[in-house]
Amino acid sequence: MVFAVQDLHIEFGPRVLFDSLSFVVERGERIAFAGQNGAGKSTLMKCIVGVQEPDRGKVLLPKHTHVGYLPQDGIHISGRPLLDEVLGSVGNIVELQQTVDELSADLQNLPADSAEYRDTLEEIGRLELILQDRDAASLRPRTEAILRGLGFADKDFTRDCGEFSGGWQMRIALARLLLQEPEVLLLDEPTNHLDIQSQRWLEQNMRNYRGAICIISHDIALLDSLVTRTIAFHHGRAEEYSGNFSFYLKESKARKEVLLRQAKAQQREIAKTQAFIDRFRAKATKASQAQSRIKQLEKIEIIEVEDDDAVMSFHFPPPPPGGNTVVHLEKACKAYGPIRLLDGYDFRMDKGDRIAIVGVNGSGKSTFTRIISGTEEPDSGKFSFGHHTQVAFFSQTHADVLNNEQTVLECVEAAASRETRPLVRNILGCFLFRGDDVFKKIGVLSGGERSRVALVCMLLKPANFLIMDEPTNHLDFQSQEVLQAALAEYPGSYCIVSHNRQFLDPIVNKVLEFRLGHAPRLFHGNVSQYIETVEAEERRMKEAASVASQSSTAADPTAGIVNKKDARRARAQERERRARILKPLQNELEQVELAIAEKDDAKAEISAELEKPENMSDNQKLMELTQQYQTLERESEALFSRWEELSTAIEQAEAELAAD
Repeated sequence: MVFAVQDLHIEFGPRVLFDSLSFVVERGERIAFAGQNGAGKSTLMKCIVGVQEPDRGKVLLPKHTHVGYLPQDGIHISGRPLLDEVLGSVGNIVELQQTVDELSADLQNLPADSAEYRDTLEEIGRLELILQDRDAASLRPRTEAILRGLGFADKDFTRDCGEFSGGWQMRIALARLLLQEPEVLLLDEPTNHLDIQSQRWLEQNMRNYRGAICIISHDIALLDSLVTRTIAFHHGRAEEYSGNFSFYLKESKARKEVLLRQAKAQQREIAKTQAFIDRFRAKATKASQAQSRIKQLEKIEIIEVEDDDAVMSFHFPPPPPGGNTVVHLEKACKAYGPIRLLDGYDFRMDKGDRIAIVGVNGSGKSTFTRIISGTEEPDSGKFSFGHHTQVAFFSQTHADVLNNEQTVLECVEAAASRETRPLVRNILGCFLFRGDDVFKKIGVLSGGERSRVALVCMLLKPANFLIMDEPTNHLDFQSQEVLQAALAEYPGSYCIVSHNRQFLDPIVNKVLEFRLGHAPRLFHGNVSQYIETVEAEERRMKEAASVASQSSTAADPTAGIVNKKDARRARAQERERRARILKPLQNELEQVELAIAEKDDAKAEISAELEKPENMSDNQKLMELTQQYQTLERESEALFSRWEELSTAIEQAEAELAAD
């Protein structure tokens, strides 16, 4: 167990978020927290990490358990260069050693056959491995690899953290957590500000993560590939599902159907029993039976089926007619200082095009949307709309210019046309503003709520060309489905900047990829097909590089030498050079492999000893054998690490020799 939630109760005024919530998280688990926005998922994470106190109940954390928490927003780090900030997050190695010493002292006072003894021993082994990992030689390369995986360039390593914007601040915090490798990772929407490349890297990294992960995300593709258990929160209760997120969605519907059938069957039985009571209560011959049925009714636990939250639908206002060309760029150039985002770029969008815009952050996606929306001009080249093109544009910055003094309803009604004003309350409900929420002042809304208001204002504008920059970042699954369904039937054209594959795949027919230092590329198909194409390209490049390396290695180093005697001498010198460089590494690799085999044999012998009845009943002997096994385990880990270093060194040396 890495932590447990026990009888947790949280309420806000009359609203109960959780009532007697209990569950346990084991080592290595991958758990999704599911439920509508406002169901309490983020609040639960804050309680687990100790940021918020529950009204009742508690969170049980074993001693020395480290919990890492990534909130949705509110992160601001400054004052140190990026690389120094992330490197400094791993803590003091001396403190880790002190913890190991304390646990070792505790171990002497625990029964050798107890679960606590085994857990403590395992924790000592884990911390000693961390101490081995955190030497100066391995820590810095690992930190740099994490930062590159999350999208940072090498030139960013010396920049002050305060120079990075909100989305990059989140990446800095995430890099710190991944380097620390806490026993528990609590991630609240970790992919909101990640591009597709960084998402793919993070997904792979989390699959191999040694600790437990609890995650809140609206990215179904990520959840399906990662989680093995889902805890769903609804009306103050929690239900557990053993499976990925799609399994949860399917199984929750199946459970609801079973519960409905059981409730209906129960109501039929109750009606029959009540009819018997009403008919025979007054008859002396049946009075005792009637009384017996009354007592049966009183003991019945009524099956309650909660109503699903109303699912609303939204339809875009009918778009005005337009021409075949939607927007056209000719030889467009755009630069910010030395960074050239567009350089003589030609682009044409035709009626019916539904384009997903993807790429790493900072590659020019948002700038491009501003150019094709007409709100920003290219530095040079031509830009034009097609005949009768009418644009509706949603940008993340639109949330910042809303009138703080207006209510949500007033703000949206002001943006609506006469034709769309009757749709206002319905569309606000689709995007999580229900009941009295519509009377909240804009000034008291969170960043995500303001973003949703700006999105609603844009959706109510009649247009035949929609441009949306990250529209799903603050939407729950229901709202995403509402918007997705509306876009699927929308007869106009649109461009959407997003990295949400599940949302985009059914509704786009092209993908426009932005890459730093390259012209944007257009792909036909949806985002999953685009990813398959890019991965196939990467495989071909690796294969070509491998073939080139093999060809170089196989090439005769004596090319150009005419004299056969000189050629033989050159070949001998080349063999001697290769042996001088590679032989020591290869010899050590063989020794390490032999040592690993010896450790495996020794561990097998100790395992056999541990299974003998006479040893299992001898606590002192059991402790000695267990400690010996753990020592061998740690030595094996160190040998495997050295084996990997030697293998990498041999590969690099062979590549360098081939290049020479």
